[in-house]
Formats: sequence, structure tokens, C-alpha cells
Amino acid sequence: MPDQPPMFRPPSPAERPWWWRLEDASGAEVALPDEVHEEYGDRRFASQADAESWIGETWPPLLEAGVTAVTLLEVDRVVYGPMPLSAG
Repeated sequence: MPDQPPMFRPPSPAERPWWWRLEDASGAEVALPDEVHEEYGDRRFASQADAESWIGETWPPLLEAGVTAVTLLEVDRVVYGPMPLSAG
């Protein structure tokens, strides 16, 4: 059976290699509550610019959910971070 077309399966890391690791104040990865995870968790992006735009638009609810910093990764390579999330 051939592979599923992209519209019917989640994108692979090769197709969307950019993602944010969500961290708490100790640097541990944050497990988002279900209601927040449904909207903001497991996001992958096709470009660094897309990932940066997304975090710029969505950081307030992540901060409320206990995320205090984020690290940008390309597949498994750390690009930068941890970068603190804050309102000030």
C-alpha cells in the first residue's frame, strides 16, 4: 500500500522540522494541560520564520499554562534558547 498523501497524515519532521520545546523555570519540558495542548501543543513548522511568528502570537496562553521559556529546535538541533517568555 502506498504512503498516505500529506493531507491525510501528520507532517514528518523532514517536512516540518522546526518546533519549540516548552520549558518551566527549572528547564524541564512542560506537559500542557489537555485543553491548552489541543490548541497549542505539538506544533511543527516548515520554516524558522513560521515558528517565530507562531510563538510571538501565542506566548501569553503558554505562559499562563506554566511555560516560562522556550527553545527553538530544527529536528533535534538546538537553534537558540532557552528564551524566557514574559510580558515585560
